Amino acid sequence: MPPSDIPATEGPQGVGDGSKDQPLIVFDQVVKRFGDLTVLDHLDFSVAPGERVTLIGPSGSGKTTILRLLMTLEKVTEGCIWVGGEPYSHMRRGGHLTPAGEGYLRERRKRVGMVFQQFNLFPNMTVRQNIIEAPVHVLGTSKAEANARAVELLDMVGLGDKIDAHPTQLSGGQQQRVAIARALAMQPEILLLDEVTSALDPELVAGVLDVLREIAETTDITMLCVTHEMGFARDVSHRVLMFDQGQIAEEGTPEQIFGEPKEERTKSFLRSVLDNE
Repeated sequence: MPPSDIPATEGPQGVGDGSKDQPLIVFDQVVKRFGDLTVLDHLDFSVAPGERVTLIGPSGSGKTTILRLLMTLEKVTEGCIWVGGEPYSHMRRGGHLTPAGEGYLRERRKRVGMVFQQFNLFPNMTVRQNIIEAPVHVLGTSKAEANARAVELLDMVGLGDKIDAHPTQLSGGQQQRVAIARALAMQPEILLLDEVTSALDPELVAGVLDVLREIAETTDITMLCVTHEMGFARDVSHRVLMFDQGQIAEEGTPEQIFGEPKEERTKSFLRSVLDNE
């Protein structure tokens, strides 16, 4: 059903019904195409509040596209994304759901934080300024409150002594930890992690993963993680989704997916990844 023909009251089962068990994130028959290439093919899946879900699979299988749709960096081609019981990729207008406008999206994506492969820090700003910029100008947080939060977050990621340094004075691992602190400074309900260690030298990976493990253990943030670090996925995930050609090939607990995968596609992917570790 084209987006403009979706009745505004219509949503996936359990979404918007006011129940305490309703999912936080729902992809409802989501299709994403780039030209003739279908990257996501009628994708249905949901994530519960506080759940940590890891997306694995070969390059080009659609994993990062899911994160980019949630960050509103891309728009769905068909279907609808729901967050917190409300349409996210669309908005209600005239009794129907229509593709969301920029103002609507800007408000919705305040609920979502993302850490990218590249650190994307502002080189002309100090670490402190990188962290407080968005809370002050997007959320309207006072500078005093934003600064106190920055100090707290930098202590958490082990960089309290770097608050007035510039990104060029930091290692790659330190920059990525600043990027994690910056995402958390927005107090997101949902944290998206896109191959956050892929740009790091091998000896720096463990420190960043330790920070993310601590976040997983000490907060109730809902996390969607794309990674090839299978040990990390095993440690922090409640559920693992194996993607192939824009669809979920298999899903299950980390114990099931990594210990007793059922699908041959999952088995062959894991063999190829684990052989390279």
